[in-house]
Amino acid sequence: MPFLWSVITAQGQISVPAEVRRRLSLASGSVLEWGAEGDHVTVRRVGLHSFEELHRTLFPRELRARSLEELDEGVRQHVRERHARH
Repeated sequence: MPFLWSVITAQGQISVPAEVRRRLSLASGSVLEWGAEGDHVTVRRVGLHSFEELHRTLFPRELRARSLEELDEGVRQHVRERHARH
């Protein structure tokens, strides 16, 4: 991937380029970890999703305890729906 650039605002904020967001599956609320050594900066995604985010995605209407089988089926259904949209 070629180098991409962002501009730092007066408040110290940056925009993550769309290609990077796509490749790392970043969305609003994603957590990034920053490291610096000399003049090199490393940015990486911290974890994909919290358990709460996963539960809200799979079961947006009901917040209750689920069996492992229900969670597995919820994941399968979500993947089918997500890939059907593309």
